[in-house]
Amino acid sequence: MKKYILSIALLIASVAASKAQSTFGIKGGINFSKINTDNIKESSVTGYQAGVFARLGDGLYLQPEVYLGSRGGKFEGSSSGNSASASGKVTFTTLNVPLLLGTKLVSAGPISVRAMAGPIYSYNLSENNNVNSAIQDFGKYKNSTLGYQVGAGVDIGNITADLRYEGGLTKINENYGQRANLWALSVGFKIF
Repeated sequence: MKKYILSIALLIASVAASKAQSTFGIKGGINFSKINTDNIKESSVTGYQAGVFARLGDGLYLQPEVYLGSRGGKFEGSSSGNSASASGKVTFTTLNVPLLLGTKLVSAGPISVRAMAGPIYSYNLSENNNVNSAIQDFGKYKNSTLGYQVGAGVDIGNITADLRYEGGLTKINENYGQRANLWALSVGFKIF
């Protein structure tokens, strides 16, 4: 499955790079992620992201991306007032494939301000789970999720920077209402 997702993303990026008014580049950054959980106190963990992006179009554009990232969350507390509790931290290494629709809001010479939104598919490549839980199935997570991203960015010449919020549409653990969300700040360079 991983090979199919990566192949599709690379095909989209190749097509995007071959079109007029297209851009291809690399990007990297940090994120602050949390796994929201019903009745358990959660907190953020810091992660990373690095990958490639393409932009099809100029004023209105389509931006497929493929990047490797890390995300997760910390937990402490009990479920529904029970004596059963959970504490610890879980982190995932993920392959992420967002497909964003964006528009330029302001353009002045080499500087432009953009807004974008769209779906993201994430596949867990690995999991580091040290959650100590007396709650049955609390730390059992799905391998893939679907979410959304919304954000804004600025381009100055070949340098691009984005700030995005990512929310989970699917639960990574159905039994406890766990959804992943994060804030990501990335910087990229347009190769061509």
